[in-house]
Amino acid sequence: MKTSFNKKKVAGSLLILVLVFFMGKSCASSSDASALGDVSVEEKSPEFWTCSMHPQINNPGPGQCPLCGMDLIPVTADDGDEALAPREIKLSSRAERLAEVEATPVERRAVSHEIRLVGRIGYDETKLAHITAWVPGRLDRLYVDYKGVSIQKNDHLVSLYSPELLAAQVELIQALKTVKKVNQGQPSLLQSRSQDTVDSAREKLRLFGLTPAQIEAIETSKEPQDHLTIYSPVSGTVVHKDAQEGMYVKTGTRIYTIADLSRVWVKLEAYEADLKWLHYGQDVRFEVAAYPGEHFLGRISFIDPLLDEKTRTVKVRINVENPEQALKPGMFVRAVVQAQVAQKGKIIAPELAGKWISPMHPEIIKDAPGPCDICGMPLVEAESLGYVSASQEEAPLVIPVTAPLFTGKRSVVYVKDPERKGIYQGREIVLGARAGDFYVVEEGLEEGELVVTKGNFKIDSAIQILAKPSMMNPPEKDSEKVEEAMPLGLAIDSSEVDNVFSMQIGVIYSAYLKVQDALAHDKFEDAQAALVEVQSSLAKTDMSLLKGDEHSAWMKLKERLEASLKQAVKAPEIEALRVIFSPLSDATITSVKTFGVGSEIPVFVVHCPMALEDGGDWLQGDDKVRNPYFGASMYKCGSVKEALTKPVADESHEGHDHD
Repeated sequence: MKTSFNKKKVAGSLLILVLVFFMGKSCASSSDASALGDVSVEEKSPEFWTCSMHPQINNPGPGQCPLCGMDLIPVTADDGDEALAPREIKLSSRAERLAEVEATPVERRAVSHEIRLVGRIGYDETKLAHITAWVPGRLDRLYVDYKGVSIQKNDHLVSLYSPELLAAQVELIQALKTVKKVNQGQPSLLQSRSQDTVDSAREKLRLFGLTPAQIEAIETSKEPQDHLTIYSPVSGTVVHKDAQEGMYVKTGTRIYTIADLSRVWVKLEAYEADLKWLHYGQDVRFEVAAYPGEHFLGRISFIDPLLDEKTRTVKVRINVENPEQALKPGMFVRAVVQAQVAQKGKIIAPELAGKWISPMHPEIIKDAPGPCDICGMPLVEAESLGYVSASQEEAPLVIPVTAPLFTGKRSVVYVKDPERKGIYQGREIVLGARAGDFYVVEEGLEEGELVVTKGNFKIDSAIQILAKPSMMNPPEKDSEKVEEAMPLGLAIDSSEVDNVFSMQIGVIYSAYLKVQDALAHDKFEDAQAALVEVQSSLAKTDMSLLKGDEHSAWMKLKERLEASLKQAVKAPEIEALRVIFSPLSDATITSVKTFGVGSEIPVFVVHCPMALEDGGDWLQGDDKVRNPYFGASMYKCGSVKEALTKPVADESHEGHDHD
């Protein structure tokens, strides 16, 4: 076996590497050449044999990788390569075709970012009315005796008996009789005072809730009414009935709550990461389960200035006209906001260019400044709310979502050199938000550069074999910047931990295993459901069972677990969840090592050197490797790093193992 060779001169081996690993064919077969066209390549003896996914394997002859079981591939030297930079690699024309390399120019363009929100329909709080007793008395009859009834303005609601009301009517009748007598030849001063008494008695009845027609009827009949009928001051739907027939009420006692449902509020929840894409006055499209296929529209009218620390969400409200009352309070809503992204987080809205908007009622939009038609507040410029037109702001720099390779905190792209044929350079970049099929580029690329959008993983696999900086193998100076994780070893003897608490850790561990197994079998939805179970188990732990150092250690671990879980449940896809699974695993491993699991259930720590930047660990309930970081593509990649309990026979996963 040769122990040294010129690594800069083996780029020509990529022809064979890509052909064998990614197309599953022998590089020496004549059928490959015919399949790729009339291309002649001089065959050379292999320098060594390696694994395309574990480049540290270096064998003198063919065989299988001891780590993942894949067939080893030959690597040959090529004396014709030019000097290349540490992150550069050269592909021959044939190797480019075999790897199916495609490159796309970096460009500036307006892209759309879709924000998905969920929430519920609620009452418009500005259109709620409370029907209360204006005078103490007894409710002898409720004309509206159940909630949900639709009523119109001036409909009768309640018949109320009130001694005070009866006395006030008698007072008015006596005042009218006095005025009649005084007007028959009495001095004008006495007549004036008598009329003031009548007016005062009328006003008292009005304040008790009688309508002008009711007061006039009392004056005409000159007979007091022992009951008062309360009429509805508004139209709407009775949403609460707070009183019963026969009740005695005081002044101000609430009898009904009436809501005008011709306009409703849709209350949505937005994650803090999405807030930069949401602005007051933005259009929102949503749907409800009651009307599948039908979409409703509204505008954002309020964004809560406070964040809910438990859910890490912010309340967002939209106003929606509901003339047919098809939308019912309490309905579950799925909403979508399409934000056309400009630079620096601004939103492109051509329809709002040069417009003026009401700061309280976003449906009021005008071409010139002035007062709001509803509240009278001065209108504000749309630009002050974060909106711009396409001509006002330069479009952001974007690349397709297939261009970057992700590992932990790093994003790597491969850039094609237009002046040197076949040369590709690896480059770390800083990405902004994902907007549809594109990522916004913050740093690392310039407009017009060619980034590889297809075949980039194959290039990265090849560059790993040359021991150059790649997605999986960062430069030494970069790895030094990675923050040190919290030490896994905590100076606590798990045998001294309360056994009840250890059993609670065991419940968390059991739920964690479901996440691990779901990721290993590429089941994203199952993993999401299991994460909720982990959160629930974590919330049920009782810290009062711990004292002193144990209590302090668990508080730190719980914070790590909660932080990892909050990120994990928001993962939009399985690949993102695999990345977040690493810190969740580290915190779970620490918890199990520190506090135990309350019984002799099997616990194994497994390690994969290819996961993320520096490898990844996870826990399993048996010693049969099932890789959650790669799933089916590298199902058995990894090895048992540590057995925290003795191996226990477990046949539950044999049916799932991949060959």
